Amino acid sequence: MDPSAPQAFDAYAADYDAALNQGLALSGEGKDFFARGRIQWLARCLDRAGISPRTVLDFGCGTGSATPFFLEVWPALQRIVGLDVSAASLEVARREHGGQRVEFAAIEEYRPDASMDLVFCNGVFHHVPPEQRPAAVRFIRDCLRPAGLLALWENNPWNPGTRLVMSRIRFDRDAILLWPRSARRMLREGGFQVLRTDFRFIFPRALKWLRPLETPLARVPLGAQYQVLGRKQ
Repeated sequence: MDPSAPQAFDAYAADYDAALNQGLALSGEGKDFFARGRIQWLARCLDRAGISPRTVLDFGCGTGSATPFFLEVWPALQRIVGLDVSAASLEVARREHGGQRVEFAAIEEYRPDASMDLVFCNGVFHHVPPEQRPAAVRFIRDCLRPAGLLALWENNPWNPGTRLVMSRIRFDRDAILLWPRSARRMLREGGFQVLRTDFRFIFPRALKWLRPLETPLARVPLGAQYQVLGRKQ
């Protein structure tokens, strides 16, 4: 992880949601719309495979805002662990989302033990310098049990709306986008079998009547974000 990342995201922890929503305003939706949509789509993919995770690790959890949606989609989850490099963001996460089944920790303090059914990772790798990305994938792999799953979500470089939104978000302006082909290669080289790639969030709120088309178009690289789903080999 970039050594400057903890300090950078510490500075944004207090107003992270406001900064994110400022950029996303172009879509007509707020961050919760996308957070819920990512996890609902992931759950749909897992349901088709007959998989219901019991333990989830949120790699790069930030302020923990995905936590309520994990519990909403999988109410029987036994354990959620959120990891991040930003101490200030983790303080917010513990205050807002901590609980009996939910814990948050610094990445550098966490010891992978091959116990997690699922690692969820959204919008993290474009903040990781390319030369450090293989080590991050190995860390994630070591967190997963045999045949455990990684849901890697990233911003779609093909989508001009994505680039425009990122230009409006202070902490995304210097990000190095990860192309889908590169993401798949990165996972394969890191010991994962790539199961599928899906693109989501094609239509803004002004065209929400077209959103039923997003499912049949999920394999077409149109959406603002994409998910690469991989299985630990």
